Amino acid sequence: MATGRISARIEQLNESATLAIDATAKSMLARGVDLISFAAGEPDFETPDFIVDAALEAARDPRNHHYTAAAGLPELRELIAERTGVLSGLAVEPSQVIVTNGGKHAVYSAMMTLLDEGDEVLIPAPYWVTYPEVVRLAGGVPVAVPTDLSTAFKVTPELLERYCTPRTKMLIHVSPSNPTGAVYSEVETAAIAEFADRKGLYVVSDEIYQQLTYGMECAPAIGSVASKELSQRLILVNGVAKTFAMTGWRVGWVVAPSDIAKGVVKLQSQLCSNVANISQRASIAALAADSEATRYMRDAFARRRQSIITLLAAIDGVEVMWPQGAFYAFPSVEAILHKEFEGAAIGSSYRLAELLLEHAKVAVIPGEAFDAPGYLRLSYALSDEGIVDGVGRIADFVTRL
Repeated sequence: MATGRISARIEQLNESATLAIDATAKSMLARGVDLISFAAGEPDFETPDFIVDAALEAARDPRNHHYTAAAGLPELRELIAERTGVLSGLAVEPSQVIVTNGGKHAVYSAMMTLLDEGDEVLIPAPYWVTYPEVVRLAGGVPVAVPTDLSTAFKVTPELLERYCTPRTKMLIHVSPSNPTGAVYSEVETAAIAEFADRKGLYVVSDEIYQQLTYGMECAPAIGSVASKELSQRLILVNGVAKTFAMTGWRVGWVVAPSDIAKGVVKLQSQLCSNVANISQRASIAALAADSEATRYMRDAFARRRQSIITLLAAIDGVEVMWPQGAFYAFPSVEAILHKEFEGAAIGSSYRLAELLLEHAKVAVIPGEAFDAPGYLRLSYALSDEGIVDGVGRIADFVTRL
């Protein structure tokens, strides 16, 4: 029972480490510090003009000045349903789509709608920092399933089996992954689907990075290999943030079986009414556009990936995997942690991140934030020059140890 002014559920909630470090980096930059930040989990591009123009036009339309349906604008839900069929391999009706305030809200809504007290959720680690927190908020129990560089940061049915108990209700499936950039192949995805089907688990598939891949147009989707039975326990979450450089517009969505979708709508009707209509109209323009409209972003990320991985791999003590999706490098720095700084062993990736911020003026996210000590996450959503400068500063710091 809480004894202070703050409820127990909020007291036990961890602040988002990625947002906190990114905020620190932005504050330092605002003060004029010569800082290179690899912390941001968002594209560094401006939202394309045609999307902004659609929002400006929508702002002048009185229809958008009032409440609309809690589940979202019908036109947007129709586009999302169509997109889900094409990219996620799942035939759904617009009534199964709920527009949310960003992808994070979509994950929260899914957990709140599905989990009861004590339900266990399998979460492959390293994981996005929000997953375990929203599971706890919903009364569930997050169960980390550890992976590492040797397994390409991917789980297998055999590994999941070891962490599955009679209380396991759900598996979170993420491909491409934040923070590792790992992408499951079609064969691996089918194996995960078969495991979840056999165990009778619900699956929440986070597909926010599904089009930010290298060497393929789209990451293999679990919906395309799900059995009829599993498709009735499959919930997809997605949004416009990463693909269209629209993180600040706050538009995501949940796609779920009809009964679950109705539960999400019920929650949303009490939680926040509808998502901002202007942002929804902008998202309609984004989803209706030809995929070539944002290819320049994917091409830039592919070029930056080549640069950052090559530079990181050249640093003594760093081991790094080539990410197949998203825009993150996730190098192991275990060999560096045994080195000393001012007479004391560095000891942890958290401490190394502190030292890099203070002495190299480089912001990175320590692996501890993702339940992966010994690693760092570096976003390559920054300029080519910034990547070369920033990794160069890291290399210089490590060389002086």
